Amino acid sequence: MAMRRWGLLLLLLPGIVFADNQPTLQELIDQTLDGETLLLRPGTYAGPVVVTRPITIDGQNKAIIDAGGKGSVVVLKTDGATLKNLHLTNSGESANDIDSGVQVRGNFNVIRDNLMDNVLFGVDLQQSSNNIVKRNRISSKPDFPMGQKGDSVRLWYSFDNKILDNVSDQVRDMVVWYSANNVISGNRTSNARYSLHFMYSRYNLVENNHYVNNAVGIFLMYSDGVVVRNNHIAHAAGPTGVGIGFKETSDLIIEGNEILYCASGLYIDVSPYQPDTTNRFTNNLIAYNGIGIRFLNDWHGNIFKANHFVDNLTQIVVSSGDTANRNDWEGNYWSDYEGFDQDVDGIGDSPYELYTYSDRLWQDMPYAQFFKGSPLLEVLDFLERLAPFSEPRLLVRDKMPYLKLLAKNESAVVQPQQSGQQPDAAVEDDPADVSNALDLLKSSLED
Repeated sequence: MAMRRWGLLLLLLPGIVFADNQPTLQELIDQTLDGETLLLRPGTYAGPVVVTRPITIDGQNKAIIDAGGKGSVVVLKTDGATLKNLHLTNSGESANDIDSGVQVRGNFNVIRDNLMDNVLFGVDLQQSSNNIVKRNRISSKPDFPMGQKGDSVRLWYSFDNKILDNVSDQVRDMVVWYSANNVISGNRTSNARYSLHFMYSRYNLVENNHYVNNAVGIFLMYSDGVVVRNNHIAHAAGPTGVGIGFKETSDLIIEGNEILYCASGLYIDVSPYQPDTTNRFTNNLIAYNGIGIRFLNDWHGNIFKANHFVDNLTQIVVSSGDTANRNDWEGNYWSDYEGFDQDVDGIGDSPYELYTYSDRLWQDMPYAQFFKGSPLLEVLDFLERLAPFSEPRLLVRDKMPYLKLLAKNESAVVQPQQSGQQPDAAVEDDPADVSNALDLLKSSLED
């Protein structure tokens, strides 16, 4: 309780300078006993500071710690500390030293409800486990170009951490390197490069995040066993814009995601990579993208079921010019399907088949993509469909295309009907027909 009184009585209001004999913030931190709380009165305090005991520092949303452009604002070299309700600002600019709002070098710490601005990196965790980083607002150095900004949250050899409900803007990436069993949930990122980037990081959970107006939504490289579900990713629309990308990554579960208005919705490069493994894509909405799925090569082992491919300019592209049909496609909704459903079972009577024609030059010549959708290429494509000069290549064949654009969380499973049985009410009277669902989707994006 003695240190609690120090924090309340000796720390002065803004604009009043400490006398030479007054304790500095670092001295107050060093004198706070294990388990005690240091309450900071309104004001600006000089950093950087280092915390080496399991204490709580509470800024009460009125205290600023300013590192003066040197080093990291706060360094946690302890287990069990809490930083909350602080404004952390003005870190150094050294990428080699990873100058941050908070550097974490311990376990079971909590960093929550803080504002971090004008910091190179936000929260940096190295060889640190079981920490919680929650509800922080993070932005990097405002005058730095994107490639020189730091990451909002950076995990390096760190396990079992929870990165929850943080809001990031004008940062470079959120990165997870050599780290496993972390939960990344409820975060919102905009105006960044990679919203979330994995390298050599297995068994992580990524869910309920909101990534808009970034160069890339989520990219997984050499990171097996990751679950990516119920994320909203939109407007990754730059020249290399990707909603979710995969490189040499196996045993993934990708489900319930919304991927909208991106240059490429999904980008798949030699994934899955490990022998006898699969990647499973289920109940994802892939809509209004330039390309729904771009396969960098003719690959196999991906399973696509009950996904919704809606009004992508091109549904599937294989950059090598071969086929995507070595993957499993079943029960997906395709907005450009032209078949019928005469037995009213909710499944097309004929397969959905997507062909590539020889005059679709833009698939083989990247610079020609600029002209995709132009009258000239559309006429060439029409003529090829009408009277092909050479045999078209089959890109995708979905033998059971689903005919309804489902309401959110509705299952696409259709029960077989016995002879003479009336169609199931859920199929006969779908609560979300195509036109209504698209209108709802567009209005939610505008909001």
